Amino acid sequence: MMIALSLEYFKIRRKRIWVMLTLFLAAEMVWASMSMSISISRSAANASWEALIFSISSMNGLFLPIISAIVVSRICDMEHKGNTWKMLMTTNIGRNHVYAAKYICANSLILYGIMAQAVFIVGFGKSKGIGGSLPLSLLVQFTIGTMVTTFVIIALQQWLSLTVRNQAFSLCLGMLGGFIGTTSGLFPSGIRHLFVWSYYMDLSPVTYVYSSTSGSYLSGTLPAGLLMTSILLAAVFYFAGIIHTSKQEI
Repeated sequence: MMIALSLEYFKIRRKRIWVMLTLFLAAEMVWASMSMSISISRSAANASWEALIFSISSMNGLFLPIISAIVVSRICDMEHKGNTWKMLMTTNIGRNHVYAAKYICANSLILYGIMAQAVFIVGFGKSKGIGGSLPLSLLVQFTIGTMVTTFVIIALQQWLSLTVRNQAFSLCLGMLGGFIGTTSGLFPSGIRHLFVWSYYMDLSPVTYVYSSTSGSYLSGTLPAGLLMTSILLAAVFYFAGIIHTSKQEI
């Protein structure tokens, strides 16, 4: 297994996926910085850790589905373009190990991005003089909720990317997911929970509650039921992808 994983990192060493991922995240962070700065300039009450974490969570609904689709597509497309599945099957590395290695590799890249977001939240908050102690509990929950949602989305994207040779379908699914993730706040929860891309906001420890005259940020804990559902969905998509891929002719 470690050999398969090492091979995946070796194969992407010249793909500049890290560069692409960093540029996308930088764009998201610039957008978040401008949005939060404008919000704070309008009302000092918006200078809170909760507002900052909620802002990043809502933007993740747009950016991370697209980033995940691109990362997974780049990792999986190598096997299609190089027609390397047959070559891999001649080695003692099983197809399941290759599938698992690609899944771990893609998730580790996104985890790098999520950790960078946590560092950004701390740095931006300190630079703006946001009061109160650093909300470590909220940051840990933000990281867990975002990562679990990514587990589901990458499992789904990898299944499609390895099944369909034309990566345009996979990228279209990522863009559709970004659209749904951005607009999911407009849907009732019963409908919103049917779309995994909305979980970036639903698995955030901070929510925004509207009232008749104003709104407020509320912090809490991750919903255990939705968290378990997400883990179950990730397992379903992952093993369905393995079974489907292993039955494909190469």
